[in-house]
Amino acid sequence: MTPAADNSVTVIPVEGATLWRAFHRLPQRLYAGDPNWVPPLLIERQTHFQAHHNAYFKHAKASFWLALKNGEPVGRMTAQIDFLHLEQHHDATGHFGFLEAIDDASVFAALLGKGEEWLRNEGIRRVLGPVSFNMWDEPGLLVDGFDTPPNVMMGHHLPYYQNRILEQGYTPAQDVLAYERSAQEPFGDILEKMIEKGKRKHAFAMRPIRMDKESFPGEIELIRDIINDAWADNWGFVPITYDELAEIGALFKLILKPEALVIAEYDGEPVGVAMMLPNINEFIKDLNGKLFPLGLVKLIWRLKTRNVKSGRLALMGVRRQYRTTPAGAVIALLMIKACQKTEYVRKAETAELSWILDSNEPIKRMLEAFGCHINKRYRIFEKTIG
Repeated sequence: MTPAADNSVTVIPVEGATLWRAFHRLPQRLYAGDPNWVPPLLIERQTHFQAHHNAYFKHAKASFWLALKNGEPVGRMTAQIDFLHLEQHHDATGHFGFLEAIDDASVFAALLGKGEEWLRNEGIRRVLGPVSFNMWDEPGLLVDGFDTPPNVMMGHHLPYYQNRILEQGYTPAQDVLAYERSAQEPFGDILEKMIEKGKRKHAFAMRPIRMDKESFPGEIELIRDIINDAWADNWGFVPITYDELAEIGALFKLILKPEALVIAEYDGEPVGVAMMLPNINEFIKDLNGKLFPLGLVKLIWRLKTRNVKSGRLALMGVRRQYRTTPAGAVIALLMIKACQKTEYVRKAETAELSWILDSNEPIKRMLEAFGCHINKRYRIFEKTIG
């Protein structure tokens, strides 16, 4: 007589090479039939979870779990506490992230329950998620826009995830949006006149980041100062640290030219920053997550010889004192113009501007006047656990 299958879900901590391999490779099985999923580079994902490679862990702690059913991995998740968030908001809030699972309510219940238990034992009374790992990484669950692949450093999820999360008592806390427009479409007469009027009153200058060894540390600190000032009032804001930004900068320094990141100067003072990334997802989709032995060669060759069809304005900020002024609008428009001319995207068909808080009505109105439309919506959920 054949023993009955054990359909119960077991959640175990991720420890050792075998379980970490299962943790990172689970999405490949879940998304195997999704033509719009882009397999991430496994080596990048692996290092992202290692404290000595990710400066996030200098101010945070996390736990990592796998869900097993009949001995097979069927789900994964992290729960984390960002001490900078607690210092900023004093709200006893932790996060869950990197949630992936089969379409089974019991798997979601087991994973989220385990995360809540760990967070509660650490003194946390409210959970936000998915946030992977924090708001500077990949916040939110895709809830609209499943029919196209994600842009670089943006998430992609399966449609049933939202209902499985809601079933566990979570409610929507905030939406973050991805806007899109034609990369080659001109600004239009009204915006061009606004720019020309501003130029008659003040001196605006756009320059690329300085990447030489002597200047680079100072540039990173300048960018950090501008971004933290520009975003300080945003929902869920946590200041980005120098070490976190330096890690990102070191990675981009390997594959991008200085023109990809623009610093705006207003009457000689640095007041804004914007970064336009080529959508390298177009170049890595067929690598199946493998960078070695030939994936790295293919990626570098494609970056050097091919034009991307899309780019992403992944970072933009103007110091708060100028944000609601006519000069601030001119600074933002000039940075976008400069980014459009970068070598990587000057022949691109579309440009994504993300992410944008759904509650940020002034920016949304500006983007809509700029000819942008929403192409993806991501949602962050919350739950009280104390």
